[in-house]
Amino acid sequence: MTGAAPSPAGRLLAGAGLVLLALNLRVAVSSLGVLLDPLREDLGMGAATAGALTTLPVLCFALIGTASPGLVRVIGLHRTAAMVLVVTAVGLALRAFAPTSIVLVLLTVLALAGAAVGNVVLPPLAKLHFPDRLPLVSALYGAALMGGGALGSFASVPIADAGGSWRFGLGAWAVLALASLVPWLGLLGHDVHQDPAAAAHRVSTASLLRSPLAWALALCFGSQSAQAYAQFGWFPAILHDAGLSHAAAGSMQGVLTAVGIPTTLALPLAMRWSGDRPVLPWVFALLTAGGWLGVLWWPTQAPWLWAVLLGIGGSAFTWVLAMIGRCSASPATTAALSGFAQGLGYLVAAIGPFGVGVLHETSGAWSVPVVVLAVAALLIGVFGTLVQRGGVVDDQLSR
Repeated sequence: MTGAAPSPAGRLLAGAGLVLLALNLRVAVSSLGVLLDPLREDLGMGAATAGALTTLPVLCFALIGTASPGLVRVIGLHRTAAMVLVVTAVGLALRAFAPTSIVLVLLTVLALAGAAVGNVVLPPLAKLHFPDRLPLVSALYGAALMGGGALGSFASVPIADAGGSWRFGLGAWAVLALASLVPWLGLLGHDVHQDPAAAAHRVSTASLLRSPLAWALALCFGSQSAQAYAQFGWFPAILHDAGLSHAAAGSMQGVLTAVGIPTTLALPLAMRWSGDRPVLPWVFALLTAGGWLGVLWWPTQAPWLWAVLLGIGGSAFTWVLAMIGRCSASPATTAALSGFAQGLGYLVAAIGPFGVGVLHETSGAWSVPVVVLAVAALLIGVFGTLVQRGGVVDDQLSR
């Protein structure tokens, strides 16, 4: 891929664009979650449709994310980033006017389609513009991802109240997406395409199937994401059933999310300290397992501590994204690897919240699913070790 703008001004514009792009990739999910009750009442939405809405993000991120590298090859990285924001803005704006539940679901899929492609293009954009600053830039856009999710959760209800309807709380985020488009408009003239000479060596999804490192990245990403979506879906419910009030349990979810932002920003320093040793994936794994064991044994004694441990463990998400860039030699390979790892990883992630629900229903208690989550957290360390020691995907594919 060629055609990047290497100047300091170009890097500054690209950095601002990356952070703003990331800020938009979770608001479609978080804004909907906090406004689900009033919109269900207004639209007469059944429980089955509401349940489908909660599983849409993971499915869209998996299925659409897998196809994203092909789109990048056709229209270029910068045009893809701009398209992500336009599609997301259209989906967010139109679903605020949805007359029925089915229309709202379809328009939510449109907004999530933009977010799914955005997830995949972040690592290759960082690789293209900041190959020498991957941990730092990955930490910045990882924090922006979390910050956007938190912003959607905290601000959507006040916006809806001020406007007098849940529709304002959903539609207002289209303004953020359109405003975030500005840096990318300045980068369209420097777009990045695969040149004809590189096309013969294009990295495809089929070729990545024979790369052990690509599989390790996908399974590490999936293991962490399964933990994250299980936490989003069930952590407050587990604490409430243990004796905390709804308000207290919800605030612990907020603590879990908020802790992830400063720990993600500290990731570049941690990666520099750990070097090539597989220390960080095991730190993430053991802290996550420890958080779940605390929930199992002392759920009401120190819930804030378990939320903090789980929140720090969740920084594995940004670490894996940074490693996608580090484990690939070019932006083209990074784009293909990002699509493969996230597409397969989000399919694995769907097992987390679904499996917890099934185990809870069949066992009649939370102890079995919590123990399973604690044990499964160790997979982050196992697959993370393989990633840390795996080298570069391009070398495996050339053998």
